[in-house]
Amino acid sequence: MAGSSETLTPGDYITHHLQNLTFGRHPDGTWGFAHGAEEAAAMGFWAVHVDTMFWAIFLGLVFFFLFGKVAKSANSGVPTRFQCAIEAIVEFVDTNVRESFHGTNRYIAPLALTLFVWIFFMNFMDLIPVDWLPWVASTMGVEYQKVVPTTDINATMGMSITVFVLIIVFSIRFKGVSGFLAELVMNPLNPKVLGAPKIVWPFIMTFNFFLEIVSLLAKPVSLGLRLFGNLYAGELIFILIALVFTAGSAGFAAGLSSIFGEHIPAWFWVVATVTVCLTLWLNIRGRLSMKYTWLILFAELLLIGGLAFLGGQWLHFGWAVFHLLVITLQAFIFMMLTIVYLSMAQEHH
Repeated sequence: MAGSSETLTPGDYITHHLQNLTFGRHPDGTWGFAHGAEEAAAMGFWAVHVDTMFWAIFLGLVFFFLFGKVAKSANSGVPTRFQCAIEAIVEFVDTNVRESFHGTNRYIAPLALTLFVWIFFMNFMDLIPVDWLPWVASTMGVEYQKVVPTTDINATMGMSITVFVLIIVFSIRFKGVSGFLAELVMNPLNPKVLGAPKIVWPFIMTFNFFLEIVSLLAKPVSLGLRLFGNLYAGELIFILIALVFTAGSAGFAAGLSSIFGEHIPAWFWVVATVTVCLTLWLNIRGRLSMKYTWLILFAELLLIGGLAFLGGQWLHFGWAVFHLLVITLQAFIFMMLTIVYLSMAQEHH
């Protein structure tokens, strides 16, 4: 959307980037895509954020493909760098599961690994400059394209509700229905342990039920809102930086600006990104030495950085480095809290 940002006001630019590609039923009864926030809101609860669904499913398939490929090709010989990276992730997740989950369940480790890598992949999309993929989508006639699924509260709350359902299932499976209900009304104040008279038991149990229900419902809400809030704030900062960069692009007076004119087209940045990704991929696969990898990346940095410095791209790069820590930490927190909640669900209190 680099080109569109030239004609949009700053407010319109921000609103456009925060708008999902929404499909649903219009008030007149027809079905189609929304052309703006007002039309999307008019579609109601059952409207579908197509971009969120697409990228979430696509990144999930990428996860299965990469890890499945390594699992099938793994051998006892000298592993590739990519295999080492995958094995390090698996070992990292396995160690945390063993330390945090008190019990034996063969589904916990695969669940934790899926959550961590899948959420990391979705979060990582936030590091792609906000104009690039929407520009590619716009060339194919797609008006809106929000590529970070975890900046959509529907996605984060959907995942947290799934975890909530698993908590209930684990509780009933290991404690039974009666044990699960008893835990809701007999904790944290057990009237039997306290030696309270039978006449006050209903009041204590009602009080316990209120506290336990609030605590139970707070788990999915905190999971979903924490992930959404951190990633949404990060994306908003990227959009503001991109807005500053776009506003200052007319100031380029040398280098590639003399070739492209006032505004460097979005396809140039797409090509630059593909070059960096391809270089790193060849290095990981062992087909490009570290020497030539650093030379290519340094040349790329001089080319892009020299132009982007005046427009604020260095600010974008600095925030991206910090945000890389945030996206990894948020994936880790979601995974760990899920493990802890499921561990608590199977324990008897």
